[in-house]
Amino acid sequence: MTREIPLHGPEGFAGMRDAGRLAAATLDMIAAEVRPGVTSAALDRLCHDFIRDQGGVPASLGYRGYGHATCISVNHVVCHGIPGERRLAEGDIVNIDLAVIVDGWHGDSSRMYAVGRIGTLAARLVAATHEAMMRGIAAVRPGATLGDVGHAMQSFAEGERFSVVREFCGHGLGRAYHAAPDVLNYGRPGRGVVLRPGMFLTIEPMLNAGKPGVKVLEDGWTAVTRDRSLSAQFEHSIGVTETGCEIFTLSPAGHSQPPYPA
Repeated sequence: MTREIPLHGPEGFAGMRDAGRLAAATLDMIAAEVRPGVTSAALDRLCHDFIRDQGGVPASLGYRGYGHATCISVNHVVCHGIPGERRLAEGDIVNIDLAVIVDGWHGDSSRMYAVGRIGTLAARLVAATHEAMMRGIAAVRPGATLGDVGHAMQSFAEGERFSVVREFCGHGLGRAYHAAPDVLNYGRPGRGVVLRPGMFLTIEPMLNAGKPGVKVLEDGWTAVTRDRSLSAQFEHSIGVTETGCEIFTLSPAGHSQPPYPA
């Protein structure tokens, strides 16, 4: 399996830094616009225009027929929410997931945003999902396995009494938007692909406040929790280094964790 996973050198790391920086800068920019009354379609247009103005290409636009620059998932939508005319309301939690292409390299990231004041459960879920992602990233190093990474996320999430979505996961990327390997958000230590320097991956846990089950709606994209419980997701793009990993999609503005300032 490892032989099928691309390994990248300094040129690849440089390209991923540029792509990751634009993805993160877009998520910094949109924070000020996530407020009651705004539509997800309006947020998508702002992200699209910002990416284009900065010389990038929205990677999801046209991907497998998808028609938007972002996926915007609200409350019980787990992932792949399609931007539309629904207006955000006080208390909503919103995931904005986007990927950009810069000089052929892909930067892929997502963050959760609070619409006004949110409830205690929602705040706990958002904080736990971010921490699960960071614990997964902390487990990335040469010689570790993807099972180690998944276990780090799963054990923390379940210890916080949240469930881990099984149907969706992280992935390899680089010149390709999605590549080997699959990066599961759960796992057993010592199992799975052994990590090597030069691998590029996304780490993107999705946690539910209720049961882990999800279903995809008739539009073929939108995934929701079966029990309509709240869901949250975060995502970073990373590269495995000789000593650990490099996060390509850190906020240029220094916004390292939620809640993100407007």
